[in-house]
Amino acid sequence: MKWVWRGMLVAAAILVIAFLVFRVPDTDPAEMRAKYGGSPSRFLMLEDGREIHLRDEGPRDAPVIVLLHGSNADLHTWQPWTDRLRGDYRVIRFDQRGHGLTGPAPDDDYSAQGFGADIDAVTEKLGIETFTLAGNSMGGGIAMAYALEKPWRLDALVLVDAGGAPVRREGSGNIAFKLAGMPVIGDIMSQLLPRSLVEKSLSQSVSNQDVVTDEAVDRYWELARYPGNRDATRKRFGSARATFTSEEIERLQIPTLVMWGREDTLIPYEAGEWYAEHLPRATLVSYEGIGHLPMEEAAERSVIDLKIWLSEALIPPQLPVEEPPSTEPVVTSAS
Repeated sequence: MKWVWRGMLVAAAILVIAFLVFRVPDTDPAEMRAKYGGSPSRFLMLEDGREIHLRDEGPRDAPVIVLLHGSNADLHTWQPWTDRLRGDYRVIRFDQRGHGLTGPAPDDDYSAQGFGADIDAVTEKLGIETFTLAGNSMGGGIAMAYALEKPWRLDALVLVDAGGAPVRREGSGNIAFKLAGMPVIGDIMSQLLPRSLVEKSLSQSVSNQDVVTDEAVDRYWELARYPGNRDATRKRFGSARATFTSEEIERLQIPTLVMWGREDTLIPYEAGEWYAEHLPRATLVSYEGIGHLPMEEAAERSVIDLKIWLSEALIPPQLPVEEPPSTEPVVTSAS
C-alpha cells in the first residue's frame, strides 16, 4: 500500500511540474494595448469605473449600428464590415466583458443581462438613443435577448449565425469550445492553451480558410490570455446555456435580418431557419460554402446584403394621410 501512495505522489508531482513548465502565461496588458488598441480605438470609462475598448467610426449624424462579437472573439472580427459601412453609418463595436482589451467583469456577471447592461452603458455614454444591433454567435444571442428586453431602443436587429435557438448541433463542432465546457480538463487547458489549439479552433469554425491567417490566430491567442479573460471564459462556459422559446420571439416586432453560413459546424443552419420562422418581421439570407463567420468569410457579399436590407428596414413607417378638410359649401335645410 505504501508503494501505491508513493506512486500517486510521484505522478502528482510530475503533473504539477508539467503544468508549470507548459503553462502559457498571461499577456502583458500594456503590450496588448499598444498592439491592438491603437487608433481609432479608445477606452471608454463607464460610471462603475470600468474601461471598455471601443471603436466608434463614421459620420456622427448617420444611422447607428452597434456590432457584438462572438465568444472568445473581439471587435476586430467586424473590421471587414466596418471598412464598408463607416462611409454611410456610424459603426460602434467594442470588446465585450471577459474579452479582448476590455478584460473581465469585476462582478463576474456573464449573463445576457450583464452583457446587455454594457450595451446600455456604452450607448448612453455616447449619447445614442436608438440604433441597429447586430451580433454574431454569442453576440447574436445577446442581441436577441436585448431586443426582447428593450425593443424600444432598436431600429433593427441583425442576427449573424446567432446563438440562442433551441436547435441541437450535430457533428464534432469546435474543439476549443468542447474542451472549455469540460470540468477540470477545461480549467487545465485554459492555462496551457497552446497556439495550435487556437488555430485548430478557428479553422474548425470557418469554411473559408483564407481568414485563418497567422495574424488572426495570434490575435485570438494573445487576447484570450489577456489578464482575467481565461477565468472569464471558464465562468461563461461553466454556466447553463439559455435558449429562447418560439413564444418569446414571436412577439418581437422589430425588423430582423437573419444571416447564416450554410456550412456552420458550431450553430447549424437549421437554427437560422428557426429564427426566420418565428420572428414576425424576419428576412433570411444564407451563404453557400460559408461557415460561422460570414462577416469575415464572405465580407463583400454579406455587407451588400446588409446595406440593401437596411435601406428598406430603416425607412420610417408611413403615417396615415389625413384627408384635407372639404372646401365644398355646407348646405343646410331650412326648417
